[in-house]
Formats: sequence, C-alpha cells, structure tokens
Amino acid sequence: MESDFKDKKIKDSYLRLFTYCDRENYKGYDPYDSLNSRFFNRIPVISKNSLVKLAWTQFFKRSPINLRKYVGIDKEYNPKAVGLFLQSFCILYKIEPKPEYLDKIRHFSDLLLEMQTPNWSGSCWGYNFDWQSRAFFQPKFTPTVVATTFIGSAILDAYEATSDKKYLDTARSACDFILKDLNRTYDEKREAFSFSYSPLDQSVVYNASLLGSRLLSRVYSFTKEPELIEEARKSVLFVCQNQQDNGAWSYGRYDFHQWIDNFHTGYNLECIAEFLKHAESDEFSECLNKGLDYYLNTFFTEEGIPKYYSDSIYPIDIHAPTQLIITLHKLGLFQQYKEMAQKVLAWTIDHMQDPEGYFYYQINRFFTSKISYMRWSQAWMFLALSIYQLEDKKGGDR
Repeated sequence: MESDFKDKKIKDSYLRLFTYCDRENYKGYDPYDSLNSRFFNRIPVISKNSLVKLAWTQFFKRSPINLRKYVGIDKEYNPKAVGLFLQSFCILYKIEPKPEYLDKIRHFSDLLLEMQTPNWSGSCWGYNFDWQSRAFFQPKFTPTVVATTFIGSAILDAYEATSDKKYLDTARSACDFILKDLNRTYDEKREAFSFSYSPLDQSVVYNASLLGSRLLSRVYSFTKEPELIEEARKSVLFVCQNQQDNGAWSYGRYDFHQWIDNFHTGYNLECIAEFLKHAESDEFSECLNKGLDYYLNTFFTEEGIPKYYSDSIYPIDIHAPTQLIITLHKLGLFQQYKEMAQKVLAWTIDHMQDPEGYFYYQINRFFTSKISYMRWSQAWMFLALSIYQLEDKKGGDR
C-alpha cells in the first residue's frame, strides 16, 4: 500500500511539472546566467574584470531571492535543457507513441540543430550565457563536452524514434568535436587520457571526460568505427586509474576540485556502464561495482534525503535525487532498488516541489532557494520522472 501511495504521488508530481514546463514553453533562468544581465554589461569597467564577474555569478547562484528580472536577465532556451527535454519526450514516446510526443521530438531536435555553435570540427553546443568560474572564463555558446554530449545523446534518441538520418549524422559529427577540438591530459605512460571541459581549457574533470567517452561509444554502436571505441576506452581507463580505494572520485584534478559529490559520481557510473555495454566488455566492471557501492551507501539517508557531498547533507540539491533515478536506470538496477528510488523521490516531492509544479533549486542549512531554474531543476526532474514512468511500465509488464 505504501508503495502504491508513493507511486501515485510521483505520477501526480510529474503531471504538475509537465504543466508548468509546457506553460513556460521550456524556457527559464539558470543558476549561472547572471552575466546575461543588461545592467551589468552596460558598465565595461566591471563587466570585463574576471574577479567581479566571478563574484557577480556566485552572488546570483547563491542568492535565495531571484533578482534577475530587475537587472535585465531574460528567460531563454538553454541548449542542454532542450536536450534533456528531448530525451524525456523520446522516453515518453516509447511508453506511449502519441503524435504530440513525436511533434515535440521533432521540434526540440530541429531547434538543437539551429542552436549549434559554428566553426568547430563537428557539431557542438554550449550554454546561452557567459560563464566565469575559478578555473576559466567561457564566452556565451562556447562549446563544452558536457553540453555537446548530453545533446548528442538526445539527438541519437531522436534518431531511434524517427529514423531520420540527419540526427545520426549530427551525433556522429559531434564525435569529431570531441576527438579533434578538446585538449587531452595523458597519464605517465600515455596509455590513457582525459578530455578537457572545452577547447579553451586544459582542465581534468572526470565526469566531463567520461561524458565524451559515453557519446563516442554510443555512436560506435551505430557506426562500428574502431577509432570511436578505442579512444573512448582510453578516456575511461584514465578515470578508473584515478578512482580512490573506497570507490569514490574527486570532481577533478585541480586543488580546488577535491570535493566528492553525489550527482557527478552518478555521471561517472552511468558513463562507465554505457561504455561497457556498447563495447561489449567487462574490463572496468570492478571499478563500476566499487563506485556503485560507494554511491548508494554514501549519498542517501535512511529517510530518503539526497546528500550533496560525501561528508555533508547540505546543500540538498535537486540534481542529486534526479541523478539517482537516471543512474539506476542506466545500470539496469532500477527494479532492484525501486523502493529506494520511491523513497528519495517522495521525500523530494514533499520538500522541494512548489504548488505551481516546479522544483526548488536547493535546501541549505538555514534557508531554501525556491527559484525555478529550467535547466538545473526542471529539465532534470522532468527526465527523472519520465524514466520512472518507463521503469514502472516495465515492472508492470513482467
């Protein structure tokens, strides 16, 4: 009975979120969009200073009060969010092939083709805002491996749904961006490497590199080009070499990237699992299993609270519960851990969904950020709840 109650709560939550996103036309704000401010960009003296840009970005990201409309920041399409919504509608189309779902698939796919960043070796995408981080600055629409691979994977989903070859060609083109434009950091023996986050930096971010590996291996499953799976293997090997003895990974190699968090660990696991699937290999299974044990035993409490860091619950970020559903699905373990998935989703709905239907960004120790972010919060939860329905249907068909 309790499971049935949670199942109904989760499905009702999905309907409320669907209504909200559709009403907003899938456009919205982002935690990192503050440099789109027309007010900020009218003051060249401060808008060109990297420290000021970093402070401005962090202020808007951390503030629980949404001041964006007061400084000239508009709700926009975010390419990665569009990719996540595309992936979701492909899943919904699998569950029930409604014509309106197919219309959404074609609409979002063609929109993404229009949103490509030109003048690189292949299809690629970035974010719709300038982004200042501690490690580097990236101008608006600078292509990144993260945005490109999530979108490339969604485009492949669209190809599977429509059989339109232009979508397969686009995903294959994205592999050229990964292989030719991203920088590489090699291990001492030059047997393995990490892809950079973008063509403009030399960073080593484990989940970002693995996302590149994942798209290469998935495209390989269609084209059977040896180079794609061989290069994917080398980048997976690099990340497995850098796994800690307890199964964890730090975020990256920089001194200020040494934290261990929930959803990036989930990224790592799903990417390694997908590589093994497409490579038809078990080479990194021990690494995967050790990482999975660490993930499930570290980041979720008995009450279903999704922790952010390995050593701290706060901030409770909406991205963490969504990634649990995606990770279990990608590893083929959802049915085994369905009770856990329901518990985490039910807690999240009770504590982080607004009466309007959207989900909050973060619960901090002393306050909650109730701002609606379309990419970070709504698109990810839309995907997770779509996957939940697919898995629920699978369970019911048994």
